[in-house]
Amino acid sequence: MYSGKEGFWGIIFPMLMKKFKVATLGCRTNQYESQGYADQLRRMGYAKAEEGEEADLCIVNTCTVTEGADSSSRHAIRALLRENPKARIAVTGCMAESAPQEILALDERVTVVPNAQKEQLVEHVFPEERVFPEFNIQSFDAHTRAFVKVQDGCNSFCTYCIIPYVRGRSRSRSIGEIVREIEGLVASGYKEVVLTGINVGDFDGGGRLVDLVRAADQVKGLMRLRVSSIDPDEVDAELADAILRGRVTCPSMHIVLQAGSNVTLKRMNRKYSRQQFFDTIDRLQAGSADFTFTTDIIVGFPGESERDFQETLEVVEKVQFAKVHVFPFSPRQRTRAALYPNRLPAALMQSRKQQLLRLSEKAAFALRSRFVGRQMAILFENEEKEGEISGHTSNFLRVTVPKGSVRPNDLVRVNVMENTPEGLKGIVL
Repeated sequence: MYSGKEGFWGIIFPMLMKKFKVATLGCRTNQYESQGYADQLRRMGYAKAEEGEEADLCIVNTCTVTEGADSSSRHAIRALLRENPKARIAVTGCMAESAPQEILALDERVTVVPNAQKEQLVEHVFPEERVFPEFNIQSFDAHTRAFVKVQDGCNSFCTYCIIPYVRGRSRSRSIGEIVREIEGLVASGYKEVVLTGINVGDFDGGGRLVDLVRAADQVKGLMRLRVSSIDPDEVDAELADAILRGRVTCPSMHIVLQAGSNVTLKRMNRKYSRQQFFDTIDRLQAGSADFTFTTDIIVGFPGESERDFQETLEVVEKVQFAKVHVFPFSPRQRTRAALYPNRLPAALMQSRKQQLLRLSEKAAFALRSRFVGRQMAILFENEEKEGEISGHTSNFLRVTVPKGSVRPNDLVRVNVMENTPEGLKGIVL
């Protein structure tokens, strides 16, 4: 742990600390880890600070995947320092790994815990304690679906990505440990679980990812199971079969594209081709016509030609993703792509981003239109404005209905009545 005041926390916090706050940036893996901190602290007798209430300890789980993520991480730290003048701030996550001295310079109250010691963060905060609650999750605050971390780290070393340098090599939890955690979440009332990690396709926890999916699929009481972000080459025939034929596996996946051009994919050091991406999509849709996909795309990768970009647009138009997350290229220190020539002007990257977003929204609208008039089961999540509540179908289409007696975490059949730019609308049967 990096700190200018070793031992201070162990002296002061047992006497004073009553409240905590956790701020989370970035990926679902970070969300899982932050929930682990919250559950540990609660089991140690501390309470989460309510809005407007000062905390004694603040934890910030940072992200560094883009320059924007760095900026958001710094903003979150500064805001907590300002709003909690007596609090100590424990900062961890990927920006804390890549730029610890920059974070320490923000304030003397800040302590940095590197990623390798992430799961021992609470032990660093309370060094005088001898026994700590296990690092796992028992709930998922403000969510009706629970993310379960099954794997960490990455071995791929894509040329644009800093994550293997700040998260380390791939390592997995055991299937038994994961299943027990899912069983605990189901016992707490969760109906849907998402298996997540930095690169879930690398899972090797006493079996392959397909073995984990089949084991989790058999957890009694679980009603929906999803697999988080995965590369197309990692969805082999056996994994596709497990998802298509599972008891509660959902017909929807986040399959990462990043670019629709083979030239760009090769320069990114991605492990698949454009055709392999299409083959994966076709295999899953052949097994279920309702299967839908979300994806990530980087625009403006160094050297991306107009033809390269048009090939990406062609993929989006053909697949009709339910959602596309678009990221302008952001050079990260220590990565090969940060040294590549032929960088695109920022204005051109923004123009391509907007063009891609407009097309993706049009394609998603066309996808949703196919489901108007259908009866579908919705797991409700968020109460909306003006007496509405929204949730998602098993194939991850957002549906909003009049609230009535429906509550978050209710799984209810709905008649889908209308498609709008914001999503589908329906009425409860």
